[in-house]
Amino acid sequence: MTEPEIMPADRPTRAAPDGGLVNLTHVIYGLHALAVVIGVASGAATVLGSFVGGLPSIIAVILNYVKRSDVRGTWLDSHFSWQIRTFWYAAVWIVAFYILFFTLIGIPLAFVAGIGATLWVIYRVARGWLALNKGEPMPY
Repeated sequence: MTEPEIMPADRPTRAAPDGGLVNLTHVIYGLHALAVVIGVASGAATVLGSFVGGLPSIIAVILNYVKRSDVRGTWLDSHFSWQIRTFWYAAVWIVAFYILFFTLIGIPLAFVAGIGATLWVIYRVARGWLALNKGEPMPY
């Protein structure tokens, strides 16, 4: 008799999530993408601010936290973690931007960091949404 395979609790399984949860994850990526588009339309310097401080991303991250227990044990759990980390790391980048910006020598570095962080946010939203479309989990 063979022992059943035990999956670690911190690893997503390929368990099929409810179709509504997949759709919700698409909506969350859409909200994050909308925040990026609003930031780009407002001026490239405000993409991070729009992403972290804009209503679409705030709604998205609240949905992530509220529905996170529903996706536990499925591959969508990795997408929720990916989205939450993207939001909070972007918030840290904003703090770093302002710390650098308010020092005379840091102004050029602040703009470079801001551009880099903006590209990073766009990459994270795009990569996550593409993986979701393929039905693939995100790395932890």
